[in-house]
Amino acid sequence: MTITEKILARAAGRQSVSPGDVVFAKVDRVMMHDVSGPGVIKVFSEWEKKGIKVEKIWNPDSVWVAEDHFVPAADRVSAENVIALSNFTKKFGIKKHFKYGLGQYGICHTLSHEEAMVLPGEVYVGGDSHTNTTGAMGAFAAGLGHTDVAYVLMNGQIWFKIPETMLFKVEGEKPDHIMAKDIILKIIGEIGTDGANYGAMQFAGNVVKKLSMEERLTLTNMTTEAGAKNGIIEPDETTYAYLRERTDAQYAPVHGDDNARYSETFTIEIEKMEPTVAKPFSPGNITVARELQTTELDKAYIGSCTGAKLDDLRAAAKIMKGRKVKIRTEVLPAAQSIYMKAMKEGLVQIFMEAGAVVGPPTCGACCGAHMGVLGKGEICISTTNRNFPGRMGHVESQTYLASPVVVAASAITGRITDPRDVGN
Repeated sequence: MTITEKILARAAGRQSVSPGDVVFAKVDRVMMHDVSGPGVIKVFSEWEKKGIKVEKIWNPDSVWVAEDHFVPAADRVSAENVIALSNFTKKFGIKKHFKYGLGQYGICHTLSHEEAMVLPGEVYVGGDSHTNTTGAMGAFAAGLGHTDVAYVLMNGQIWFKIPETMLFKVEGEKPDHIMAKDIILKIIGEIGTDGANYGAMQFAGNVVKKLSMEERLTLTNMTTEAGAKNGIIEPDETTYAYLRERTDAQYAPVHGDDNARYSETFTIEIEKMEPTVAKPFSPGNITVARELQTTELDKAYIGSCTGAKLDDLRAAAKIMKGRKVKIRTEVLPAAQSIYMKAMKEGLVQIFMEAGAVVGPPTCGACCGAHMGVLGKGEICISTTNRNFPGRMGHVESQTYLASPVVVAASAITGRITDPRDVGN
C-alpha cells in the first residue's frame, strides 16, 4: 500500500485497502475557520430544527479553530462571524481557538504546521479546500464541506473513497532560482487542473528530500489546484526535526511499502527548469517568467499559506534588499510566529525600506475579500495559489501566480521579471 492507503486503512481499522474502496475512517484532527465555522454552525441549527439536538461534540481537544479570512473584521458580518465562532467554541469546550489579535494567530494552513496541530500518520480534515497543505507532514489531509465537518464534530469519523495515488519524483540538482512554487506550477501545467481529480498526489525524489519543510508544504498546498483529494510526502528526518522544535507530542508515522502500486508515476527533471508563472485565469496556464517580461504590473503580493512562510520571506528579502519597489507591494507573513521571526532576522526592515507595506496575517487579499483587493483592470503578480476571474478582487482584474523570488524581482522592476535578471 501507499502511505495514503496505509493511513486510511489504519484509521478504518482494516488490514488493507485498495483504491476505490469506501471506508469509515476515524479522524484525528478537524479544523474550522471564520468562513467554514459559521457554515457548520448553520448546519447544527438546521439539525436542531429537525429535532437533532447537538449538546456536545465528539472530542473538543481534537478540534481547532482559526480566524484568518475576514480578519481584521472587514465589515459587520465578518465581525459577527467571529463572535459566533467564540460562542461556539465556548459552548462545546474547544480550547484551541486561534483568535485574531490575541496571542498566536495566523492562516489556518500555516498554523497547522507552525503550531504542530497535525502530526505524521494522522487523518486531518478541515473546512477549507487547501487543507491538503498539511499532507507534507506525512498526514492524510483533506478538505470537507460544512455538512461533513459537522458530521465529524458529532461522530469523530467520516467516509472516504480510497484515492488512487499518483507519484511525482522530482530529480536532479535544484538551481538556486527555482522554488517549490515553480515545481508545482510546472506539474499542474503538465497534468491540468483536473489531472488528479479525487486522487492522491505524492511527492518524492532526491529534490524533495532536500527541500525544507516549508517548501514541501507549497507542493502539497497546490495539489488542490490539480483537483486532488490530498497531497502527501512521506515523513523523514526533516519532518521530525521540524516537529521537535514545536512539540513533544508522540505520534506514529506511516510509510508506504516499497512495492506500493501507483496509478501513474511522473519524473520531473529540475536542472533545466525556468522560473515559472501561471497566467490568468488558471494555475495550469503556465509559461516561463522571461516570456512575460513586457507585462506591466500594478501590484505585487507576497502572502498567503502558499507564499508567506519564513523561507518564502527570506527568499523575497534576498532579492529586495537594498532596492526600491516600483509598484504597490504588500508583504503579509502567514502567521504571527513567522512575522516575529521575520522581524528578528531583519526581513521586515528590508521590506519596509524597499517601500513595501508589511501587514498582519490574513487571507483577505488572497480570497479577494479585503486588505488589498484589485480594482477593475489592475494586474497583480502574487505568491498565492488561485487566479480565476475575480479571485483577488474585480472580475476584470488579472492575477499572475509565481514564486516569492519572481514576485520580489517583479516588484523591483514593475513588470514580470525573472529573478536572475535583477542580480543578487
